[in-house]
Amino acid sequence: MSTNVRKEGDPVQENAKVVVKDVRVMAEDLVKTVRDAVKEGNVRRITVKDKEGKAIASFPLAVGVIGTLLAPALAALGALSALLTECTVSIEKVS
Repeated sequence: MSTNVRKEGDPVQENAKVVVKDVRVMAEDLVKTVRDAVKEGNVRRITVKDKEGKAIASFPLAVGVIGTLLAPALAALGALSALLTECTVSIEKVS
């Protein structure tokens, strides 16, 4: 008789594929782009990079992040957009 025992620390989705999509946006479209990506679902992490590709901010998102949990990240992105003119948003998804 064999039983499958899940060991602590095993990934929940062993066969999941991580896809990273880089999107170049103007600062005023930064928050809208992030909102749209989160609405599509399966977003694990969002990283904002400047023109040179240097990471400025990174936001890990838990599965099922909605409303008030996303508000602080969006507020930070709004503040960043005031400092940037053009940036790249890296959206990491599980597919």
